[in-house]
Amino acid sequence: MSEQKSQNIILETHNLEKSFYLPQPFKVLDKISIDAKEGEFVSLVGKSGSGKSTLLYCLSTMDTDYTGDLYICGEKITGKSPNQLAALRNTHIGFVFQFHYLLPEFTCLNNVMIPALKLNKLPYQQIEEMAYQKLDMLGLRNQALKQASKLSGGQQQRVSIARALINEPQLLLCDEPTGNLDTTNTNMVFDIFKDLSENHNKTILAVTHDNDFANASDRTIELEDGRIIS
Repeated sequence: MSEQKSQNIILETHNLEKSFYLPQPFKVLDKISIDAKEGEFVSLVGKSGSGKSTLLYCLSTMDTDYTGDLYICGEKITGKSPNQLAALRNTHIGFVFQFHYLLPEFTCLNNVMIPALKLNKLPYQQIEEMAYQKLDMLGLRNQALKQASKLSGGQQQRVSIARALINEPQLLLCDEPTGNLDTTNTNMVFDIFKDLSENHNKTILAVTHDNDFANASDRTIELEDGRIIS
């Protein structure tokens, strides 16, 4: 049985706006005010060019060229220094992309360990055990010492999810996480996200073009021409 979901707001924006100026001024995000609660699985949908990926990039704190306010875990992020933002990303945010971005010659275990080694807060042996635990949770413990390049596409994406979870972030930001996967692996990844939100209280915001994926998540936010329409 899943734990009762908290009402803590993990991600929040107030009137977030962003413009591009070339070849002519164009507002790509227009008064975006959204929130996502602890343990909530939210899909971000809309046609190509609607602003989904731009919004995700702003939410990730990688793009700070916007107006309005962004809050993560109750803390105002807008205006922080690049070093502060990097520390916040390493601690509070996990990333899952359409392409897994694993280092092909590294083992699965070493790939998963990288963010925790970079954070440099725990001893190596503890990080290694945590990595084994994440791989075990995703059904990949028996693949831990295999080179990432030797895995199937679905297995590689699961390793990338394990890597995103290694620092125990409260928030997972996902950009087309099933875009390169067949139906079987898409369903497997969806079930992993559902379990993470329901049983591990992770907040998940996923950009997707997959209507079945979006409709099965807790809630969808739809963008059109840089505005929220539903």
